[in-house]
Amino acid sequence: MKTPTKKKATTDSGVMKYVKLVTGSRAGSFVCNIALAYAVMMVARLLFAVANIGLLADGMSWQLAGRMLQGALMFDTAAIIYTNALYVLLVLLPLHKKETPVYATIMKWVWIVSNGMALAGTLAECGRCECANHRATASELVELCSSDNAPVSIITGVLSNWFLVIIFGAIVWGMWKLYRKPTNPRPKNLKAYYAVQTTALVALTVLCVAGTRGGFALDSRPIGIGNASLYVNRQAETGIVLNTPFSLIRTIGKKPFTTPDYMSDYEMEATYTPLHHPKRGKRFTRRNVVVIIAESCGSEYSGMLNSDLDGGSYRGFTPFLDSLMSRGTTFRYSFGNGRSNIDAITSVLTGIPMMEEPFFLSQASLNDVTGIAGELRKEGYHTAFFRGAPGNTACFKAYSRAMGFEEYYGADEYLLHHPDAGNSIDATGAVCDEPFLQYCCERINRIKEPFVASVYTASLHKPFNVPAQYETTLPDGKMPIHKCAGYTDLALRRFFEAAQREKWYGNTLFVVTADHTNQSCRNVYATDLGVYAVPIVLYAPGDTTLRRGVDDRPIAQQTDIMPTVLGYLGYNSPYIAFGCDLLHTPANETFAVNYHNGIYQYVKGEYLLQFDGTRTTGFYRFKSDRLLQVNLVRKSRRWQPMESELKALIRQYKQRMEHNNLTTKSNHQDKNQ
Repeated sequence: MKTPTKKKATTDSGVMKYVKLVTGSRAGSFVCNIALAYAVMMVARLLFAVANIGLLADGMSWQLAGRMLQGALMFDTAAIIYTNALYVLLVLLPLHKKETPVYATIMKWVWIVSNGMALAGTLAECGRCECANHRATASELVELCSSDNAPVSIITGVLSNWFLVIIFGAIVWGMWKLYRKPTNPRPKNLKAYYAVQTTALVALTVLCVAGTRGGFALDSRPIGIGNASLYVNRQAETGIVLNTPFSLIRTIGKKPFTTPDYMSDYEMEATYTPLHHPKRGKRFTRRNVVVIIAESCGSEYSGMLNSDLDGGSYRGFTPFLDSLMSRGTTFRYSFGNGRSNIDAITSVLTGIPMMEEPFFLSQASLNDVTGIAGELRKEGYHTAFFRGAPGNTACFKAYSRAMGFEEYYGADEYLLHHPDAGNSIDATGAVCDEPFLQYCCERINRIKEPFVASVYTASLHKPFNVPAQYETTLPDGKMPIHKCAGYTDLALRRFFEAAQREKWYGNTLFVVTADHTNQSCRNVYATDLGVYAVPIVLYAPGDTTLRRGVDDRPIAQQTDIMPTVLGYLGYNSPYIAFGCDLLHTPANETFAVNYHNGIYQYVKGEYLLQFDGTRTTGFYRFKSDRLLQVNLVRKSRRWQPMESELKALIRQYKQRMEHNNLTTKSNHQDKNQ
């Protein structure tokens, strides 16, 4: 019995010796380390998928899993090429004197740092994507780093996701242990060495180029984030197919504002124009305007907008907002134009939607721009912008000034007036909604009428904490955000209770909306369109002419708020906004547009059209097919007029961005050139 055991041990020892010899060679160690990079990328993706399981709201099938794996490997290949470019060059550099233990250690550190940074980026996404529904882009990274609150946000994120830090450490430790160093001695045959190294470098260069282009086709372009839609059923799922390093690298220096050649300028103007020419003759009404943007308060949390859920028993978490909807004008089919606060501020207050790139982070950010505040200042309005976040978070102070707001009040200004109110500040440094909205009311009282004020709340974000006194009084829900949504709703109630005691209240138009959606537990709000569903409410307590209740007819979007407010007031000067006056535009002419994971979405009537910039890829009857399960693009041609309208809108948008033509003044100058 002992003899066979010895033979087996000898055989195993021989196999291991051979394995070590192969993996210790220059080529073998290189292949092992690149394979390890793939493994790390895939483990990070699995962690991302677990953390953002809501992206797979429609479930998983073997067919979908196969397609997603194919796409994941393609994007991982490109990302590994990008992040390991220096390592590859160091390995294949044809220089025999580099073959030393010291040089091998340098290569190991380069590999660890490069792939460790890629891993860190993906793990950081694990706690973020349920809000944004996409992988981070370079512009969003710039937004984070340029914020005055960046250090606090980063530290808070690390502390609230401490387990990810542990996972990161464990994976990096495994990377260090599993990394293979070449153990071969210096080459003796230099001719053979240089021939092999040079050939390998050339061959691998060709492979790398093909890897970044997604194939060997000579007419192909390097793959971009939009290519991910080819491997999923829904755009929301592209976050799992993509990886963070690829998304960041491929969006660096991206300049989206190049006018597409869809049609002539004449055809474009005949099909769609954002230039509004209000009908003259209507008397301008000098009402005050207060636009409230509630952080993350999506339509899902409203009982009135979801009266059909749970067999009609769903009550939601915003009873006050629901009561306001019943007293004002509300649009059932209302959507955001973007998925972040920086998208919302331009959409709501300037009528400019997010297309491919947030406006204020693009190369067009220095363009002339106007908005509700800028236009109403021409009529003698006083303007103020309120934001509950600390410092110049997301550069809101600069943006508000560019849009025409004269005064800015944030968390810093709040603390100047309430120096002993430290308990009103949450873990991220933002002012809790209830005290901040009371402060807004106090400051608005001091603004001379007529005025336009924009109020942007900040409490409804991670970690979704509410003040201690409301922990037991506000209703719990299925998700942490639900109680916090109830707190924001309570803060709004208290704001309106305080405002109605003021003399300006009866002469004010209030607009209430949300910047974007957030956590969702309902499939209908996890679809490509559902992730944009935000309420839009118009309420004028001193005006009985406004239609009351929920209006099912129009399609509303954030960019409609500016023209609707100006139309309500009777503003009769021309202006530019990529939206409609919802009170004076036929319902069948209203629409909504947004840009979702590389795909334009255009909503009109009962249909949703998805367009990749070249062709229509999806067409759904979204009102009856709420989960977007039946793609009609091959069964109907009704999408063709909508595609033409969307092309005209895209062309208008990019042409105006490219030529600094976002105001009527610039429009007039452009025509005269």
